[in-house]
Amino acid sequence: MTIYTIIVLIILVVFAGWQLITLLRRNKVAKMIDEPAFQSGLHHAQVIDVREKKPFDEGHILGARNVPYSTMKAYYMQIRKDLPVYLYDQSTTLSTRAALLLAKHGYSEIYILKRGYQRWEGKTKKSE
Repeated sequence: MTIYTIIVLIILVVFAGWQLITLLRRNKVAKMIDEPAFQSGLHHAQVIDVREKKPFDEGHILGARNVPYSTMKAYYMQIRKDLPVYLYDQSTTLSTRAALLLAKHGYSEIYILKRGYQRWEGKTKKSE
């Protein structure tokens, strides 16, 4: 094995380890739910789209509020702690980060849309 192969392998192992740790942390603070469960609970929860404004305006889940992950550190206080928080983004990457941030600040009922908005088949809305 060459030194370059060893370095690449080390980088891959570190990356895979980081991904695994992130998934374990996410599963500790949030519950992944499928679309039917998300739809049945969204009327009793705060639905937060953590994508940026442009993708949100192009289409979002009906009733969702836009709190982009990039601004969440400054605006998470606008999300109530006494109601469940339903998070989604295009897949689950930003939702995972948002869930970890919210849990750090004392939020306990956090749910993430399992397959993200890209596979959402429920009602949507486009902003004018």
